[in-house]
Amino acid sequence: MLKLTDIQSSPEELDTYYAQLRAQHVTPAWIGGGITVEPQSLAVPYVWHWRDLRPQAMRAAELVGTAQAERRVLRLTNPTLPGIASNTLVANIQIVMPGEIARAHRHSGAALRLIIEGKGGYTVVNGERVPMAPGDLVLTPNWSWHDHANDTDTPMIWLDGLDTPLVRMLEAGFYEEYHQDRQDHNPPVNASEWHYPMSEMRAALQRLAAANTGEEIVLEYKNRRTGGPVMSTIACHVQMLRPGEKTQARRRVCCTNYHVVEGAGNSVVGDEWLDWNDKDVFTVPTWTFCEHVNSGDRPALLFSFSDAPVMQALNLYRDESRP
Repeated sequence: MLKLTDIQSSPEELDTYYAQLRAQHVTPAWIGGGITVEPQSLAVPYVWHWRDLRPQAMRAAELVGTAQAERRVLRLTNPTLPGIASNTLVANIQIVMPGEIARAHRHSGAALRLIIEGKGGYTVVNGERVPMAPGDLVLTPNWSWHDHANDTDTPMIWLDGLDTPLVRMLEAGFYEEYHQDRQDHNPPVNASEWHYPMSEMRAALQRLAAANTGEEIVLEYKNRRTGGPVMSTIACHVQMLRPGEKTQARRRVCCTNYHVVEGAGNSVVGDEWLDWNDKDVFTVPTWTFCEHVNSGDRPALLFSFSDAPVMQALNLYRDESRP
């Protein structure tokens, strides 16, 4: 008959044994506490307010030029993580002033730009000029050449979202400078596989709202070639909250960062109450219940990006609603 064994070792014997293991860079798993019943994120819910971010972005433009910084970027940092907003994704605020360019390069990390302020600047992706206007989503998939330029008379400011923490964790990061500061590019276009104008998304959201089905109004940005997520590691959504609307509390196995395109309200994330307003950014850690409330008298639009495609590809994704 098989049975569990009970060996009564003395504390001294165990201490000696564990010291020998440490000297050989070996760790006994039974004292490591490596198994969790459910995900326990190191990140915490947090909101970055635009009223604080914009002055700092403008100050950065006064103190640091694009010749000194490859990208003039403010990295939003979770209070409990080292320089990143969530475990696998970064959220940055980037500013390009009138007449400036941000030099061309490419890297293993996939990136998105959600335009916050300014109109008329552009990103060049693999030789194609992609226009930028508030609320637009612009993609620079991994290992695609890209540079930014602002030939208007006002600042261009946007939210960057990248999967660089994931790439770094997998030790798969490459980076390359372009052979000149900027790419030669084709004439401006209105439709691009890398460009999702807010005007189109807003119209689609309004059509759903007019149907008045009572369902939550959420759209996913789809890859124009595959019909799947916009990029293999990042999914993007936009949600409309009607005045007074409250969503059901849900949690998902994915990190999610939100940007308030417009509107005012609050989100309950785990045990934290996060108030938000126009252009704020907030983060929801993995497997943490989250619900949104529109406390204003106008519709609120929330843009979000997450690492859900990675979790789904690895068969690790799950979601549930609070009963």
